[in-house]
Amino acid sequence: MTKTNIKVLLSKLGLDVHSRGVFIVAKILRDAGMEVIYLGNSMPDQIIKAAIQEDADIVGVSSLAGAHLTLGADLINEAKKEGIKDSKGYVIGGAISPEDIDNLKKIGFDAIFTSGATKEEIISSFKDIFNKKLN
Repeated sequence: MTKTNIKVLLSKLGLDVHSRGVFIVAKILRDAGMEVIYLGNSMPDQIIKAAIQEDADIVGVSSLAGAHLTLGADLINEAKKEGIKDSKGYVIGGAISPEDIDNLKKIGFDAIFTSGATKEEIISSFKDIFNKKLN
């Protein structure tokens, strides 16, 4: 049986309190028919535990405070430790410098969104990750 509904867990990564962007992304994804769970501010281990509990297909984190490389690596390492790195998609967005994009891909993120990402790019990337990696 092929799964068609995409379940997304969104969170702010770490103590970053700039939430407007992740709220907009949540609305975009809901309007596109995806189920969205917003966790709020959380550390990598909490995000991965919630992804397991909620059986999310894609884990999306927002980072605007500059900790995306360190906490992003912690998130992916926690997913590997829990054995769910290959069974879920991982997306990060926020205030990310162009020179950090390759590092985030090497860490293991499936998609990286900067502040200029469009609604269409976001939706199509989430659908592509779901269809290529998870379905």
